[in-house]
Amino acid sequence: MQLSDQDLAALGEAATSAALKAGELISSYSSKKLNVENKGGADSLASQVVTEVDLMAQELILEMLEKYSKLFDLGTLGEESPDNHERFEKDYFWCIDPIDGTLAFINQQHGYAVSIGLVSKSGEPVIGVIFDPLEKILYKAVKGQGAFRNGRKWTVQPAEGAPLYLVSDSSFQDHPSFNESISELKAISEDLGYNGFETQFKGGAALNACWVLEKAPACYFKYPKKKQGGGSLWDYAASACIYSEAGAWASNMHGEPLDLNRKDSTFMNHEGILYASAKEIADRITQIGAKLKQ
Repeated sequence: MQLSDQDLAALGEAATSAALKAGELISSYSSKKLNVENKGGADSLASQVVTEVDLMAQELILEMLEKYSKLFDLGTLGEESPDNHERFEKDYFWCIDPIDGTLAFINQQHGYAVSIGLVSKSGEPVIGVIFDPLEKILYKAVKGQGAFRNGRKWTVQPAEGAPLYLVSDSSFQDHPSFNESISELKAISEDLGYNGFETQFKGGAALNACWVLEKAPACYFKYPKKKQGGGSLWDYAASACIYSEAGAWASNMHGEPLDLNRKDSTFMNHEGILYASAKEIADRITQIGAKLKQ
C-alpha cells in the first residue's frame, strides 16, 4: 500500500495529537518520585533505565494511533515492547519512543521528549514528530510537505558569526577518541570560517537532533562500535524525517542513508549516526571517522 500525500498529512496530525497527549501525561509526573527499573540491552545506562511513565506514555500513544494503524494497515515498533517484526511485514510502521531521554526525565533535567516516526518497509522516514514537554516545542515533518516548529515552516538557518556546536549526550565524553575528536572539530570550525567551537552534553537523541538545527552551524554524531547501543531505530526515525524536510543532513557515519529498518537488530551501533546542519560539516566529520578508524 502506497500512502498518498493526503494519507500522510492525516497520519501526521494523528501522530501530533498522540505526542502532545503523551507530553501532558509525562509532564504530570515530572516532579514526582519515580519507580526506576533496569531493562538491560545496550551498554549505556541511558538505554537501560525505564519508568512506569515510559510504559504509560507508550500505551497512550498506541491507543491513540490504533484506529489509524488498522485503517492503513501499519505496523508498530515501540521502545517499551518486544520487536514484533511487523516492520518487516507491513509497508509502513510506527517507530515510537514514548520518552526519549528517560535518564534526563528521571533526573528532572531538560533533554527528554516524545518521539513518533513513521517509516516505510525500505527504511525511509516519512513522518517525524518530536515534542519537548518542558519547553512546549513541537517539531514536525511529513515527507514532501516540509518541516515545522510549533506550526511555523522551519528550515535550517545558521546564525551569523556563530561557533560550530557539537551537541551530544554525556556518554561521548567517555569515548576513547573524544579528545582527538574535539581537536578535529575545532580544526573544522576554523577551516569553515566559523567563530570558534562550543559543546553541549545533556540530551537524549531526539532533542539533541533538534538542538543541532536550533544551534546551527552544529553537529551530533556517534561512531560505529561492536557493542550493542549507539541509539535505536526509534531514537532517530522521527528526526531523520525532520532533517530531510528542513534541508539538513542525517546519515550514518559513512555518509550513507540511515538503516532505519535494520534486519538483525534495533540498535544503530553497526554504522553509527551523523547529524549536521549542513553537508559541508557532515563531509568533514565522515573524514574524521575514517581517520580515527585507521
